[in-house]
Amino acid sequence: MGGQKKQNNFVLQAGILAASGMIVKVISLIYRSPLLSIIGLEGNGYYSTAINIYTIILLISSYSIPSAISKVIAQKLAFKEYRNAQRVFQCALIYVLVVGGAAAIFTFVAAAFLMSKSENSIVALRVLAPTIFFSGLLGVLRGYFQAHGSMLHTSLSQILEQILNAVVSILAGYLLIRMVADQSETTQAVYGSAGSALGTGAGVVTALLFMFGMYLLNLRTIKRRVKHDRSGQLDSYGEIFKLIFTIVTPFILSTFIYNCSTVVNMDTYYRILIEYKKADSVTAHIDYGIFATQAVAVVNIPIAIASAMSSATIPSVSTTFIRKEYRKTREQVAKAIRMTMLIAIPASVGLLLLAKPIMYFIFPQKEALDKASGLLATLSITVVLYCLSTLTNAVLQGIGRVNTPVIHSAVALVIQSIGLGLLLWFTDLNLYALACANIIYSFVMCVLNQVSVRRQLGYRQEVVRTFILPFISSLVMGAAAYGVYHLLYKVLPVSRVALLAAIGIGAMIYFAMILLTGGIREKELRAFPKGAMLVHFAKKLHLLK
Repeated sequence: MGGQKKQNNFVLQAGILAASGMIVKVISLIYRSPLLSIIGLEGNGYYSTAINIYTIILLISSYSIPSAISKVIAQKLAFKEYRNAQRVFQCALIYVLVVGGAAAIFTFVAAAFLMSKSENSIVALRVLAPTIFFSGLLGVLRGYFQAHGSMLHTSLSQILEQILNAVVSILAGYLLIRMVADQSETTQAVYGSAGSALGTGAGVVTALLFMFGMYLLNLRTIKRRVKHDRSGQLDSYGEIFKLIFTIVTPFILSTFIYNCSTVVNMDTYYRILIEYKKADSVTAHIDYGIFATQAVAVVNIPIAIASAMSSATIPSVSTTFIRKEYRKTREQVAKAIRMTMLIAIPASVGLLLLAKPIMYFIFPQKEALDKASGLLATLSITVVLYCLSTLTNAVLQGIGRVNTPVIHSAVALVIQSIGLGLLLWFTDLNLYALACANIIYSFVMCVLNQVSVRRQLGYRQEVVRTFILPFISSLVMGAAAYGVYHLLYKVLPVSRVALLAAIGIGAMIYFAMILLTGGIREKELRAFPKGAMLVHFAKKLHLLK
């Protein structure tokens, strides 16, 4: 941790988290395809339903802990209050032991009630219940290291978590289905979904053990800092618990409302289609599984970059803001948004133009291909919108405006829920109505957050280099990638080979375009992981002077 302290470049730290986030999402997509072949579309639908309820309970109990704790501890570290920082960590552990434990027990006991509209998802939800408790402890440890400017520990733990998740999900799903091979397809699907849920828990426990080991390795340094604390400040445990509650509660509310749109949409979808339109329940679950675990899962890959940037932004922005270094705060916000858009905009264009080959590459199940790729193309615009709203959420939380995102999330939730209900009731869009709801929600959040950031920081977003140049470069990239894919596919009709070639050529064209147009400068390029190597490469190609 001592070596990480001197790494003050939060963009570099965010880059580390973003890289790990991308790796995690790729692993997730790679293993979802064989898992889908094992548990089937029906089992996938039951797992998707259970994981949404699990996510909401996790959001309420402990999901926001890393961001909230990193903010509080970063503020203490800014004034070298090492004893108080350690006390915050200890109190946070007690908090999640109580709240996370209660949430896990509630989920297990109330699973039948929570899954009243999807009884076949009860088993998967009960398997997921203990994971809520372990996730809280993991969140505290991740928040602790993030507050110290160390994103490497979190990144490694995320990768380990996903690897174990993948391995155990596939093995458990296969073995549990074998146990009931002589029973109905629905029973096999229920057991398969439970195996997938077991993998989620195994991944979290593995990451928790890793983070605890990293904490023990740094314990001597931690104790030395506490011992030599000369700040003269020592908060009581009562004061710290009060601080945690006042900080964590708005974080939880904001994150809960921001993410509960998924469960609200799912419930609205099932209620209108099954109860009122009398659609087949199994078909509705299969279709929702395609939407949630295929189309949304692919879209979430580039959005992981914004989540990583947000995790790095909160302690950094919080530190400069509490020191009243407002100009530096605005610079950090501008840099974070620009770096995120440099990746989000081309990702959005690429997903739109190459939706079907991308979906076929990851999920080759032909019975769901057309539906999944159509949804992916529709959802592609949300990449930019969600990246922006996620990042501005973090900025508002970092400067102490923790209630503002709560209000914005509530407003967006109401608007998108009304839109979804009307679309489902009066049209036959079905899954595309869910995609439209996502677009509405992310757009409203994006606009409201941007207005608030501007008011609170006196911040004006630079438009040309942040949005216009990346968009122009992305259009050139997209046209080239689209053309290369279809040309190669005619010559060599192997979709995956043509797609990889198209992505590679498209990425090189975008890199060249963004440098030639001035969308990114040498100093900014150096801020990325392996930035010096990228600068050297660009100069060799005469893309930088």
